[in-house]
Amino acid sequence: MKVLHLVAGELTGGAARGAYWLHQGLRSLGVDSLVYTNSQETHGDTSVVSVSRSKKDKIISIARSQADQAFASVYRKRQSGMFSAGIMGADFTDSAECREADVVHLHWVNGGFVDMKHLAKLRKPIVWTMRDMWPMTGGCHYAMGCEKFTTGCGSCDQLGSGSDKDLSRFVLNRKRKYLPASMKMIGISDWVSEQARQSLLFRDFDVRTIHNNVDASEFFPLDKQLARQLLGIDTEKKIILTGCTSAKDTYKGFSKYLEMLKYLDPAKYHLCFFGKLDQSVADALGFDYTSFGYLHDSISLRLLYSAADVFIAPSLMEAFGKTLAEAMGCGTPVVCFDATGPKDIVTHKHDGYKAEPFDARGLAEGVEWVTGEADYARLALNAREKILTTFDSPVIARQYQALYEEMLA
Repeated sequence: MKVLHLVAGELTGGAARGAYWLHQGLRSLGVDSLVYTNSQETHGDTSVVSVSRSKKDKIISIARSQADQAFASVYRKRQSGMFSAGIMGADFTDSAECREADVVHLHWVNGGFVDMKHLAKLRKPIVWTMRDMWPMTGGCHYAMGCEKFTTGCGSCDQLGSGSDKDLSRFVLNRKRKYLPASMKMIGISDWVSEQARQSLLFRDFDVRTIHNNVDASEFFPLDKQLARQLLGIDTEKKIILTGCTSAKDTYKGFSKYLEMLKYLDPAKYHLCFFGKLDQSVADALGFDYTSFGYLHDSISLRLLYSAADVFIAPSLMEAFGKTLAEAMGCGTPVVCFDATGPKDIVTHKHDGYKAEPFDARGLAEGVEWVTGEADYARLALNAREKILTTFDSPVIARQYQALYEEMLA
């Protein structure tokens, strides 16, 4: 069985990382798995084929990505955030890797990596793992409460369009024209799968859920005091950890995190951040804090997750929540909203805390409960056990292996 994974973006982070872990899990089971990507980083893995190997290839890849984004840029009133057309992309079906594959498995394929029309040429089983909402929409990656993807898009709020016959309608109709009806659509959470079943595009497709995975051999618990010492965090306070993104990514819910802090005592907590943090915002919080910036290696992330007493995931809309699973793999309980993808990961008051959507005070109550829980050690053990039994890469790889075998049969 030869499986070809199409993965856009650098393999060091984001959705591509989960796809790469799945690939590794499949290979550990004896599946002949290959990754076809535009990532410049291949981890020295001979089973990863990059189309961005030469300087010329990198320039072409960047140009395709910019061209694909340009279709939305003509809308002057468009909201900030990613909007992809799926119109640009090299014809991967002409590659030797695709010709030799028994199954083609799509993951996150935006940024000018895959042109939707090329999928119509494939005459072999196709699996598409939906790592956000883009596969089912007219271009947005998260609908943010808009339900037009269930009726055909047009007059797109995110484009700031007042026309029914806009880019979003064109993109969705183009997908309807080219996407083979025999594809298996896989949501990485029950929420993603349910959104797909409600969509105009996939309501008649075979939609299933196979959760996202995390490599539990990379994310495992370390002694908290040792982790803090190695990271240079000198505090006796409880540590609250969160990942930061651009304030423009409203679906990540950083505003809810800031609101949550109003209900917590700065004398009890030290804040830690990784990712993109506006220092002026952090300085105004009134809490002691440490910002680590972007962390691309698992060793640094493992130390930081292990050093924390609780991880906060304030997302308003999330396909899964890989950072939640990574934190839990390191034995750190998670506080999140009981909504979208994260609700599949955390079991309330067993390995974390799920607040009512989207109540910032509830997040604060979750922090107080986790850090004041008499049996914190049991919470931590439960969090680690959840990842090992439910979300570890070999566990998820076996589910995909069974799906491939079903399709080939």
